[in-house]
Amino acid sequence: MNSVIQIRDLERTYTLGEIAVHALRGVSFDVTRGEMLTVMGPSGSGKSTLMNILGCLDQPTGGSYILDGVEVAGLTDDQLAEIRNRRIGFVFQSFNLLARTPALAQCELPLVYSGFSAQDRRLRALAALESVGLQDRVDHQPSELSGGQQQRVAIARALVNEPAIILADEPTGNLDTHSGVDIMRILQSLNRDQGITVLLVTHDPFIARHTHRVIRLQDGKIVGDDEVEHPLVAGQAERPSEISLDEDMGMETAV
Repeated sequence: MNSVIQIRDLERTYTLGEIAVHALRGVSFDVTRGEMLTVMGPSGSGKSTLMNILGCLDQPTGGSYILDGVEVAGLTDDQLAEIRNRRIGFVFQSFNLLARTPALAQCELPLVYSGFSAQDRRLRALAALESVGLQDRVDHQPSELSGGQQQRVAIARALVNEPAIILADEPTGNLDTHSGVDIMRILQSLNRDQGITVLLVTHDPFIARHTHRVIRLQDGKIVGDDEVEHPLVAGQAERPSEISLDEDMGMETAV
């Protein structure tokens, strides 16, 4: 198997005073290069902890995380920073844009730390914005953009360093249905056309049905890992009035 991510018996324990909180309890799974998958679970299930570890923002207290053949636990802080900047693109629910900074400058920022020239930064940022349909909004600040447009800027910013993996944490959580579908269309396109591995966290079963696979977490453990036999294509399926996961995923109805 051509795995870009290999997780084995992953543990993460936090200490709050005298109390040990086990956020992850022996989690194991692989992510194939070019896969698009979802992690779901209720609040407190360990989704955010897992995402932080996958993004090299946090370290596990046990188990193994191998990224592209390299054990992450053995890397230095500088090497972890290099991975975050060059190999992983982050997309967040709250967009995380700078308030008074135009879209073009937002996208150029990661390239500053990568040592690109001013001209190259501009060209790559323009190309990234064009890829998400914002070539006519390059000089607009976040306050001049809709929520969906702000999230597209965030995706463009995640793309400028040509990452192999995009980690998207509730990327449609702050958006209306139409804007959310637009974001899923972009993520599906990046996965399908560019081969970028996309791993997203969502609480929304309808969004999860647009990916190839759904991993369910509960109380820090994996309680389901199911293929989506017929993934939805963004924009080609109406959101049902009662959102549930398809029975052909081998999953129970989610509410």
